[in-house]
Amino acid sequence: MKKIHQTFLLLVITVAGHSQTGATLQAKIDKMAAAEEPKIIAWRRHFHQYPELSNREVKTAATVAEHLKSLGIEVKTGVAHTGVIGILKGPKPGPVIALRADMDALPVTERNSLPFASKEKAMFNGQETGVMHACGHDSHVAILMGVAEILSKNKSDLRGTVKFIFQPAEEGPPEGETGGADEIVKEGVLDDVDVIFGMHIRSISPLGKIEYKPAGFMAASDWFTIKVHGRQAHGAAPWMGIDPIVVSAQIINGLQTIISRQTELTKEAAVITVGRINAGIRENIIPEEAEMAGTIRTFDVEMQKKIQEKIKLTATKIAESAGATADVTFTGKTPVTYNDPALTEKMVASLKRAAGAENVIQISAQTGAEDFAFYQKKVPGLFFFVGACPPDVDIAKAPSHHTPDFMMDERGMITGLRAMLDVTFDYMYMPASPKVKK
Repeated sequence: MKKIHQTFLLLVITVAGHSQTGATLQAKIDKMAAAEEPKIIAWRRHFHQYPELSNREVKTAATVAEHLKSLGIEVKTGVAHTGVIGILKGPKPGPVIALRADMDALPVTERNSLPFASKEKAMFNGQETGVMHACGHDSHVAILMGVAEILSKNKSDLRGTVKFIFQPAEEGPPEGETGGADEIVKEGVLDDVDVIFGMHIRSISPLGKIEYKPAGFMAASDWFTIKVHGRQAHGAAPWMGIDPIVVSAQIINGLQTIISRQTELTKEAAVITVGRINAGIRENIIPEEAEMAGTIRTFDVEMQKKIQEKIKLTATKIAESAGATADVTFTGKTPVTYNDPALTEKMVASLKRAAGAENVIQISAQTGAEDFAFYQKKVPGLFFFVGACPPDVDIAKAPSHHTPDFMMDERGMITGLRAMLDVTFDYMYMPASPKVKK
C-alpha cells in the first residue's frame, strides 16, 4: 500500500510539473508561431511560383534541405527519389513522432492574377502542360518548414525525436515509376516511428476551421481502364463495323447504375467516375478501339471488391451485346485514410487549443483520397483539414482543388502551423503508450 501511495504521489508531482512547464512552453510556442507567419507565407509564395511535378521536386527539395540544415537538423535527401527527411532529436527520452508534408504540384495551367502565379511548364504523359500548386501542397511544405524551425529553437524541451517527412509524389508517380508515401514506407522511414501527423489545407472549408473524423476519414482510391475492341469502318457505313465509341457511351451510362441501383449506400458512400476517354483519329472513320479510364472511391473493403466485379461484368456484357469485347483492369492507388480512433480522441484537445474549441469540427467521411493512408497502415496516425476559404467567398462557389482557379486564404496557414506544433508537443509529453503494430 505504501508503494502505491508513493507511486501516486510521484505521478501527481510529475503531472503538476508538466502542467506548469506546458503552460509556459505553450505561451512561448504561440508567440513564436505568430512571428513565424510572415516567413511561411513567403515560403509558400516561392513554392507556388516555382512548382514541380511528382518525382521532379528537385528545386523544392533542395530549398527544404538547405533550410533544415541551417537549423542544425540531421538531413537525408534522395529518399523515395526526391524526398527529404529531417531528424531532430531531443535531449530527453520520448516517442518518435513523424510529421509529413507533400511537395508535388499538378499538371494544371494556373488561371488567376496572383503576382506569384506559376508560369512553369513541363511534359506530362507526352503533352506539354502548365504546372500549378492547385491542391495546397506549397502551403504544407511552408508550414512544416516553420514547424521545424520552431521545434529546433526549442530543442531542449523536446522529449524523443521528431521526423520531418517532406514527401514527393502524393498525387501519384509518373507512369512507370514508383513513389509517394508507399515508397517512403518501403524505404524504412517509419520503422522506428511511434505515431504520425499530417494536415491538408482546404480551400472549400471555412477559414481557420479544423475538420477531422476518427476511423475512415478519406476514401480508398482505385483506378480502372476499360479497352473496348470493335471493328473499324467508314463513318458513312457504320453497319459494316462495330463502333467502340457507341459501346463506350453505353458502358459509361451502365457504370452509373452500379452506384445508384446496385450499391448499398446506406452502409458507406461510393463513387465511380470516368475521367478520360480516347478514341479515333478522324471524323469520318469509326475506330477499332476506344479506351476509357476512371476512379473508384470506397470506404469498405467488401464494397470495393463488389464494385470492381460489377464494373467488369457491366463493361464486358454491354460490349458483348454489341459484338465487341472489353478488357477491364484495375490499379489500387491508396487505401482508406484511417485516423486511429484512440489517437484522434487524445489529440482533439490539442486541435481545439490551436484553433479554438468552436472551430474544431467532426465531419463526415470524404470521397477524396490521400496517400497519407500508407503511413497509417504502418503506425497510428491522425490526418485533418485546415480551412482556407476566405470569409467573403461563398464556399459553394469557391474553386475546388485540382482546378486552374484554385485559391486559398493564406491566413489559414497559421492555424495549420499551430495545430502541428500543438499535437507534436502534446503527444511527446503524454504518458507513454504501447506501440501499436500495424
